[in-house]
Amino acid sequence: MSRKLKLGAFLPGAGQHVAAWRHPDAATHGALDLEHYKRLAQTAERGLFDAFFLADGLAANFGGRVGSGVSDKGAGFEPVTLFAALSVVTKHIGFIATASTTYEEPYTLARKFASLDYLSNGRAGWNLVTSAGDATARNFGLDRQRPPAERYERANEFVDAVTALWDSWEDDAFIRNKASGQFFDPGKVHAPRHKGRHFSVEGALNVARPPQGYPVLVQAGQSEPGRELAARSAEVVFTAQQNLQDAQAFYRDVKGRLARYGRHPDEIKIMPGVSVYVAPTEEEARAKLEQLNALIHPEAGLALLAGLAGDVDLSRYPLDGPFPELPKSEGFVSRPQMMVDIARKHGFSIRQLYEWVATARGHWTIVGTPVQVADQLQEWFDNEAADGFNVLPPVLPGSLDDFVDLVIPELQRRGIFRTEYEGRTLRENLGLARPGNQFVARREAARAA
Repeated sequence: MSRKLKLGAFLPGAGQHVAAWRHPDAATHGALDLEHYKRLAQTAERGLFDAFFLADGLAANFGGRVGSGVSDKGAGFEPVTLFAALSVVTKHIGFIATASTTYEEPYTLARKFASLDYLSNGRAGWNLVTSAGDATARNFGLDRQRPPAERYERANEFVDAVTALWDSWEDDAFIRNKASGQFFDPGKVHAPRHKGRHFSVEGALNVARPPQGYPVLVQAGQSEPGRELAARSAEVVFTAQQNLQDAQAFYRDVKGRLARYGRHPDEIKIMPGVSVYVAPTEEEARAKLEQLNALIHPEAGLALLAGLAGDVDLSRYPLDGPFPELPKSEGFVSRPQMMVDIARKHGFSIRQLYEWVATARGHWTIVGTPVQVADQLQEWFDNEAADGFNVLPPVLPGSLDDFVDLVIPELQRRGIFRTEYEGRTLRENLGLARPGNQFVARREAARAA
């Protein structure tokens, strides 16, 4: 079987572009409209996407001092709750929800993702994030965010605790024998008894082992500790790259780290984000981008850059002047430098930079016909830059319809994308193995010794 690219659909509210909610065809109330999300999920499933992906934050972050708003995503559904509802109106598409290792606890997180995996019949994924930002920290009793090194140390321990909780019960632990009265086999339950620097988790999870063993583990950091966390634990990496060479370097770097954790390169899927403006002609596609950029409120543009650049106040600089040097941040590590690099490479003013970034917040943007879009996606896929892509439609629902109706058929014609789902679970469709139970593996290793 030839290698097929994987596709995630990143579908927030009215769309990915910073001004999406102002577009005449956008679902302005989409972030809190279940019927809107049902349509998106079913359209993505019609397009045979692997997963519906949602980012999430733990602070209201609209940006803009005059209520202009960076997007409609500052007040929307909690992803696991939303995906539980969407799981009953879909059959195949997976659901990757973002949840924080800094502000959540392993037991409750393990429980809700195991529950989502059961509700969806094995279609859940967890995008683990370390949640940068002082505004978020203040919502959880802290004056400022924890340093990156501490957040990533906590994240690594968090994953260990959560996977131990998911392994609390062996797959066949529950007997449920009505005649004998035996509900479960006590020899097949394992209390994690995890004690570390950040967490102490004693007892077994009160949900049976998830259908997938573990929900698919997804990670989105690009910094050095983020890459190491991905190599150690992630099965899908959501990354932001601007060109083939940088994407190849990231792809090879992360996959090259897996061996020291006893992992094979095929055990992780690298999926860069890409925002696609597609139409039957290139002129029509460019007109779509220009229409959206004309709707950017300057306050929203500045707030967007400030959020990506580490909460820096850009309002004191001339809008049409050069993008300034940035102070070091305890929050995002890789994104601020990316902003500086983009501005310097293109000679952008602040205004030009936010117009450029507004399309996809630093992710790759493609504008063109279905053939032109497919050409560029295939170039990355064929040349060790991507195993697939997380597609970020600019305006919803229209841009998702465009991708499904125009780009998917072209990818299928080339033989690089599926014509039907291969498996029943998210893992099966992504080509990822179901993990064994760590407690069973230790027992078998002890017996063999």
